[in-house]
Amino acid sequence: MFDPKALKQSKPNVAVTPKNSPVKLAMMPNTAPPQDMIRERAYELYESRGREPGQEEQDWFRAERELLKQKR
Repeated sequence: MFDPKALKQSKPNVAVTPKNSPVKLAMMPNTAPPQDMIRERAYELYESRGREPGQEEQDWFRAERELLKQKR
C-alpha cells in the first residue's frame, strides 16, 4: 500500500565555499513544487487507480509533472 507520509522529505543542498575562494556560484531558484504537494497529488492518483499497489513511482512522477506545469 502506498503511504505518502512514509516518504522522507529531502533537505535542500547548500554550497559552501571558503571566503578567500575565487569561485563564484550561480544559484538556481528552487522551481520544484514542495514535496507535500507532490505527495498529496500522488496519493490522489493512487486512490483514483483503485488503490492498487505497484505504481507508486509513476504516480509520484506524474504528480510532479502536473504540478510543474501548473507553476509555469
